[in-house]
Amino acid sequence: MTTIEPRPPAVEWGEPRSRTITWHDPMIVAAMARTMSGLDFFLAMRDGTVPHPPIAMHFDFEIDTVAEGDVLFHCTPDESAYNPLGMVHGGLVCTLLDTVTGCSVHTSLPAGLGCASIEIKVNYLRPIHVVDGRPSRLTAHGWVVRPGRRVVFAEGDVRDADGRTVATASSSCLVFPLEDMPPSS
Repeated sequence: MTTIEPRPPAVEWGEPRSRTITWHDPMIVAAMARTMSGLDFFLAMRDGTVPHPPIAMHFDFEIDTVAEGDVLFHCTPDESAYNPLGMVHGGLVCTLLDTVTGCSVHTSLPAGLGCASIEIKVNYLRPIHVVDGRPSRLTAHGWVVRPGRRVVFAEGDVRDADGRTVATASSSCLVFPLEDMPPSS
């Protein structure tokens, strides 16, 4: 077995960077979701009366518009989301698409029901380049294409600041009673 000895950072790497992420108790947010329709829940989140979940805080996802079966989010990824080639990692784009497709489904549900992704297919159409040391602001749109009692189908896309589509997704979400979820502690 080969052991690789850690090397001290090279001077040309520059100073290490860090990022602090702050969020509220996700189980309290989940308890709030049980009492509201999906549309009311996401409108309250957009308006700041319900806190954003930790994943949204991690990637700085912001809600722009919310309607039944339709949501629009945005984010401007910082360099902590870059891949080794200095572009935004596809995993962030997939997470953004999973978020808007799932949220679009949730906005179509009455109080007491929730949803979870059971499948997502992402098509990456172009890389998200860093320009002048900053990536492009990304806008993600998710919408329901076929409602259902147990499974709902949604689609989404992500566009860069110039309006070019960088990725698309199709998703299916399982609908279930939120009473089946464990209670908050």
